[in-house]
Amino acid sequence: MNPFELAGLILTVVLILGLSVFSGMKNRKAGQKNGAAVVAGIIMGTLVGGSSTVGTAQLAYNYGMSAWWFTLGGGISCLVLALCFAGPLRHNGGHTLVGMINNEFGPVAGMLSSVLSAIGTFINIISQMIAASAVLAVLFPNLGLIPELIITTVFMILYVVIGGAKGAGMVGILKLGLLYVAMIGSGILVLHLTGGVGGFTELVRTIDNPDGVNFFSLFARGIGKDLGAGVSLLLGVLTTQTYAQAVLWSKSDGAARTGALISTFLIPPIGIGGILVGLFMRATHPGIVAKTALTGFVTEYMPPVLSGIVLGTLFIAVVGTGAGLALGISFILNEDIVDRLTHKFDGAEKQRTLGRIWMVAVLALACALSCGPLGDTILGFAFMSMGLRAAVVFAPLCAALFFPGRVDGRFAVAAIVAGPVVVLAGNLLNLPFDPLFIGIAVALLLVILGAFVKKPANISEK
Repeated sequence: MNPFELAGLILTVVLILGLSVFSGMKNRKAGQKNGAAVVAGIIMGTLVGGSSTVGTAQLAYNYGMSAWWFTLGGGISCLVLALCFAGPLRHNGGHTLVGMINNEFGPVAGMLSSVLSAIGTFINIISQMIAASAVLAVLFPNLGLIPELIITTVFMILYVVIGGAKGAGMVGILKLGLLYVAMIGSGILVLHLTGGVGGFTELVRTIDNPDGVNFFSLFARGIGKDLGAGVSLLLGVLTTQTYAQAVLWSKSDGAARTGALISTFLIPPIGIGGILVGLFMRATHPGIVAKTALTGFVTEYMPPVLSGIVLGTLFIAVVGTGAGLALGISFILNEDIVDRLTHKFDGAEKQRTLGRIWMVAVLALACALSCGPLGDTILGFAFMSMGLRAAVVFAPLCAALFFPGRVDGRFAVAAIVAGPVVVLAGNLLNLPFDPLFIGIAVALLLVILGAFVKKPANISEK
């Protein structure tokens, strides 16, 4: 690496990790009550990561505007979270989404949703590992995949295990500011290099396109597939513990809604920069590996110091998302599984220690699995993860939040199992549309049927 580029990279990484540790230690005794800015920081610090940046540029390299669905869907989901779910989540009384389902429908429903939703979240951590390898491959071409993944895992552990959730929220604010400079700045640079919007449009039209892809369409991969990706994002965010935790940790309903609304307006523009870069690199560098489109652009077309800052920001963005997801899994495992099986870990300090152990174990397992032949489709893993979480949690969660006491718990259990099974079966059958639609429809139908069945007195175990 150019010495100036390396200096910018190190400065950015040290600054962000230093803030994480400092804010986490300073606020260790501050409790779980955060203002709107920190709520937004927690949401965006996790949601805006490798899929929103490296993965968006990768998909845009192949399909153009349809790559916007991750950040566009993320913004829409935060709007729904603010307007429809923030209040009911905070007033339900449960500490986790799975806990809310358990309180409403009993321990069987709670345990099943705990395990299945944790698996769905875990898949997205793998996508962040893949994205991190794309960044490090550009920085250190001779490093190799396994060392890249080990470095990523270590940084994820430092990011949240030492800094804690408060640190993750504060860093999310700084990270978003740097990402705006990186992604919007990259998009502006593309327009400058191509002579404006008109020049960029003409450049895209020169792309060798034997498959006839409409690079300017939001549905370039087909309406069923791309719309399904957007729905996966919408429902996946609403059913992921990390984003719900940001709302539950807020100091008021107003802070929760405002934090989610801030995320609504700030997330989608980041994807535009990635799309511009992806298409520019497809036109000017048609032979590269798609997942390196963004990192390759940064190193080739930006001044060295700025390039280092951007690459450092991208790396920490990926690290922050993976760490935040691991944090959500640790809450699910602690609150919804361990606490129901044993009281050996009662107490705040024991819970904190066990949570760190879970996070290290989860990240180590994700690192090990990422070493295998999982492929390079970063957004593919992210969308699949969101869809599986939604298929497990969405229908029973809606019943618990909006129709408490009205649905037979046996039907809720059936919905928790049937939803992801249908989604996985649909993927195996290679349907021309996203099987999430069928999975969610089946789960909702079962919940609705459960509302027409008289619930036995012993079906819900509080």
